[in-house]
Amino acid sequence: MAILTVRNLPDEVHRALRVRAAQHGRSTEAEVRALLEEAVKPEGRLKLGAMLADIGRKMKLTDEEASLITQRDASAPRHVNFE
Repeated sequence: MAILTVRNLPDEVHRALRVRAAQHGRSTEAEVRALLEEAVKPEGRLKLGAMLADIGRKMKLTDEEASLITQRDASAPRHVNFE
């Protein structure tokens, strides 16, 4: 992951970031990451993982049921004839 250093940040901006971070229950660094991510993410971006997780929550899937989704069939592939 990249590292970003911000120099000459006004004290009042830093204080506001600390207050905002506390309101959201995270560190100042985590708050800045969240703000930057929100600022640069494309509008209307489809987040498939978040959508699937939301569906799972709405369906109240148990951990056991959710683990079934990630299981793969280990058997050898079958031959397919297109004729």
